This record gives sequence, C-alpha cells and structure tokens, in this order.
Amino acid sequence: MRQMSPVLFLTFTLLAFNAGCVLPGIAEGGSWGQKVWATAGSSAVLPCHLSPRKIWKSWKQLPDKTSVLWKRHGKSAHQEPHVVLEVGYSGLQKTALPMRPRVSIQASASRNGNFSLRIDPVRSEDAGLYEARVAYSVGAHSCQVELGVVTVTLSPPSPVVENEPLLLSCNSSHRASLLETRWFHNGHPVPTSGTFFSLHGALSIPRPAMSDAGSWCCQLRYSDNLVISATYNLQILGFDGPANPVVYAAAGSAADLPCTLSYLPSAFGIKVVTAHWSRLAGGHLQDWDIPQNSSGRSFPLHLHTVGPGDAGQYRCAISVGSKTIKRDVTLAVITVTPSIQGPVSEGSRLLLICSLTHPRGHERFQWKHLDSTPTKSKLVVATSHNLESHGSQMSPTLEIPQVSGKDTGTWECSVYGPEGSLGAAEYRLQITGAQVSSPPAIFSGQVTFGLTLVLFLLLAVCVLALALQKRARRPAFPALEGMVAVTVPKKEVEENQKEKIQQDEC
Repeated sequence: MRQMSPVLFLTFTLLAFNAGCVLPGIAEGGSWGQKVWATAGSSAVLPCHLSPRKIWKSWKQLPDKTSVLWKRHGKSAHQEPHVVLEVGYSGLQKTALPMRPRVSIQASASRNGNFSLRIDPVRSEDAGLYEARVAYSVGAHSCQVELGVVTVTLSPPSPVVENEPLLLSCNSSHRASLLETRWFHNGHPVPTSGTFFSLHGALSIPRPAMSDAGSWCCQLRYSDNLVISATYNLQILGFDGPANPVVYAAAGSAADLPCTLSYLPSAFGIKVVTAHWSRLAGGHLQDWDIPQNSSGRSFPLHLHTVGPGDAGQYRCAISVGSKTIKRDVTLAVITVTPSIQGPVSEGSRLLLICSLTHPRGHERFQWKHLDSTPTKSKLVVATSHNLESHGSQMSPTLEIPQVSGKDTGTWECSVYGPEGSLGAAEYRLQITGAQVSSPPAIFSGQVTFGLTLVLFLLLAVCVLALALQKRARRPAFPALEGMVAVTVPKKEVEENQKEKIQQDEC
C-alpha cells in the first residue's frame, strides 16, 4: 500500500473518529488495484468497468461477443487461482461450488460495460485477491480487487436475551498489528467502564437491557495507519414497555396485565413459545402453549373483576427455545370507600376516601362529579362552595358537609402521577328522604309547658260546657224531680181495671 502523507492521514483519522463509524464497502486504491472492505453477513461489490472509450469502440459487439472470468488468487504465491464465476459468449455461467449461489453479475449492467462481481452475503473466508478478465471482439480488459472482511462476532449467538451477559468482538482480515479498538452505540462513543467493559478489544455487556439494542460500530486502528470500521445491528429479545410496569384498575372492573415481546419469535427462527403467568404471593393462575405457527408476540393476562385482595405482583415467564425470560407486573387497585354504607340521608355529613394499593408516594388525586343531566355531558369539577377536602382538591379524602339532592350521581376519583393519568374509580351516591332533626335542647322545656297548658285549657272548656248543658235541661217543678217512673206489665193493668169495675157495680 502506498505511503500516506501525515497531514492526509491525520485528516482521515479525525473524520473516522468524529463520525463514529465509517460504513465498510468503500473501495480504496492500493498497490494491487483496488481494495474493498465489507462486513461479514453483508454484501460486497468488487468493481470492474470498461472505460468509456473502449465501450464506444465496441458497443455493438458487447452484448453478443463478450465473456468475463473472475478468479480468486490463493493465499500464498504457489497456490493457483481458482475460478469464482465465468460467463461465456452465450451467457452460460459457471460458478465455483463453495460460492454458489452467492456470486453474480448483472446482465443488464454488463451491456453498459459493468462487469462487477457481487457477493451476498460475504463470509470471513471470502477475504483475498480477486482478478477479472473481460474479453470482447476488439480486445481484453482486466481488473484486480482485494476484498477485506471485517467480522463482528456475538457470543452467545442470537437471540440475545435481556439481562443475560453478552460479548461483542471485532476483527478483520488486515495483516497489520491492531493498536486500538473503539466502540460506538447509535453513533455515540461507548465508555468502557461501568455498564460496559473492554476485554482485549471485545466489548462485554454483563446485563444487556432493551436500551442497548440498535447499531453497534467497532473501529479498528492498525499500525500502518489504517482505520477500519464495521456495524452490527444488535437485537435483544425482551419485553416492550417499562422495566417494572404498574397497572392501575378500579375495584370491580377488569384488568389486563401486559406481557409483550420486543420482537416476533419467528424473526429468530423460533416457532414454539410457551407463556406462563403466576402470582408471586402464591397460587397458580394461568398457563398456555402458543401454537407452532403463531405469529403473535403479546401474551396478556386478563382478570375479569379485581378487588383489593387481587392487588400485588404477578410474573410472566416466556420460554423461547431453550431460554426463559421473565417480567414482573404490579397490579394496583383503586377503591372509593364512603363513611356511610348504603343510601345516604339528605343533610348528612359524608366522607369519600380514595385509597390506592402499592402507592409510590407521588400520586395526586382529583375528584369530579359526573353530571348525569342528558344536556350536559361535560365533567363538573368539585368546587369548594359545597365541598371540603382535607388539604386541597388533590387530597384522597373528599368531604360533603351536608348532602343535598344536587350531589346525587356518580363521583369519580382520578389518580395522577408524573407520567399523567394512572386510573380512576367511581362511587354512586344515592340520597334518601329529608332527615328529621331533633329540636335544640334549650327549647324542649318551653314546648312541654306549652302543650300542658293547652291540654289544661281544653279540659276546662269541656267541663264548663257540660255544666252549662246540664243546667239548661233542669225541670220547672222541683217536686217532680223525685218521682220515679215504674213500668207495669199490661196484663196486670187490665186485671186491676176489671176488679175496680166489679167493685163499682156492687
């Protein structure tokens, strides 16, 4: 390779390090023609073009009377070159068995003088010297290209499971001494301390997280001032969403606990997946097998009705091939408890207490009265003219000093966190008839005295009325007052009359 001036070398080095990663596959000049770098697993194009002058002279004969032969030279001088690909005048192709069907020449491009060799995918053993010979009616043309391969190795092999240690190593076919290896993640330099460790140029990640997925670039700097880079797209099989999700549900409602993989198992060639749910407090809940041809990646647990007793931690375990990944999900239940059970009498003092299992300490509460009037569908926020809360409207306790008819309906307690709304629970307030309140004690004696006085006056009036009525019925002859009327039977009266008549006759 030609010697590079110090200024030019420094310029290329700074560009390479500042850019983070220079994609391989770029051809560079050298003592043996061109040199192309490619990453193992990607594609590479070994260029070979006829000059425009040669194409102009023989453009009529190129489609019909042109042949091309690509050979690969051995690693040592005494090894004979072997054929990689040969395309005859008739268009018949011959390909070396080890590289079939990874090598090709586009027929449409060859009509324009492009006889470049495409290798897809590139393997580490493909590195070496390649030579092409193009023969046409008026002459011949040759191309020499050196293919260098950069290999990024992942251990253990894919799929990489979340929280399981992995090792990324990078090497190339370049024969100079390696001086330094640098790593970049999504274009940013990676510090080799703390979360990541460098082991002889390889990068160790003890506990990979989902945030570690993405583009990883290794940059190799050699003793001959050559800087080579390669990119690897790291896929980590884990779960979507936060690391420790919390699901909020109102008591009496349904709840869905999420368990969603970051990638489809079929993307890693895995067809059988088994999911199992359990509750950490004890007790088997549910498990099922995914069909062999399943293309889904979501395995939620549906709870039809939850209560405070259902709150706690649940675990989703998914077996992917020979590996098992787990995710813990916390179920928090929101409950509204009234100070008066059942229907509430009008005028009563009512407390509504909004409680949350597994609080994290930064929750805020908001009370709303859901207006049941059909013409008003908006939410009516509880205000301080008829409500009193302990502290503010963000308190979990709501106080209604005197319940009235306008308080009838549904009351909603919404729970908020730094990330926004977490959930809500409702309470249906039903009000009975008016409450009869006892009279004040200061007036109880006066009421009793008044009632007694009224009863006495009524009794006196009745006695006086009876006396006056009796006096009005007294007879005119007082002597007759002592006479007593005696009832005599009719038969005795008739006999007495007969005896009196006989005596008169005598």
